[in-house]
Amino acid sequence: MKLSTPARISIGIVAAFAVAVGVLLAVNSGDSEAEPSVTNERLVRPDSHKIGTAPDGKVTFVEFLDFECESCRAAFPAVEQLRKDYAGKVTFVVRYFPIPSHFNAERAARAVEAAAGQGKFEQMYQKMYETQSEWGEAQVPADERFRGYAKDLGLDLTAYDKAYQDPATLERIKKDVADGEALGVTGTPTFFLNGQKLEPQSAQDLVASIDAALK
Repeated sequence: MKLSTPARISIGIVAAFAVAVGVLLAVNSGDSEAEPSVTNERLVRPDSHKIGTAPDGKVTFVEFLDFECESCRAAFPAVEQLRKDYAGKVTFVVRYFPIPSHFNAERAARAVEAAAGQGKFEQMYQKMYETQSEWGEAQVPADERFRGYAKDLGLDLTAYDKAYQDPATLERIKKDVADGEALGVTGTPTFFLNGQKLEPQSAQDLVASIDAALK
């Protein structure tokens, strides 16, 4: 049965997403699904960051991501399009999952979390992907660059610096990673829809899965 698609995602976005998903599937092949009770408990914590909320709470889309991950960057436009197309119908949740081999991934997550403390999570989240080509894969610390982004967003830099260096900020990120690992996440991006891990081949597959969940 052909599922409805309320909004068409551009060919360019689909192509970029296909590349990201190809990498994702190669990394995540063979993963087992978590038990439902564990999934429900670990997927969305009370302090998890939501970048879109559905009042009825019927459908929840969760992404475990790494801001230095090129596949995450490639999928970013498609996820942004989904947010627009399903605004008010789907709750979108972001979870941190910095990959250890990515030199600045953890730093980027700390910068985003520090910005979240001043109500600028979404803005810094978007900034990281928009600028990834400037700092991604660099083997030198990007702390000052990220601080510059905080300044551009009008953040209180004293508060930002304190949060960025606070061990509690890193602990917050590590809790997301621990949840991801318990759920079988081994690579990024990894998507869950209503507790079920998705294995999409394209952005249209995500649309179809969301449409089915909304019925």
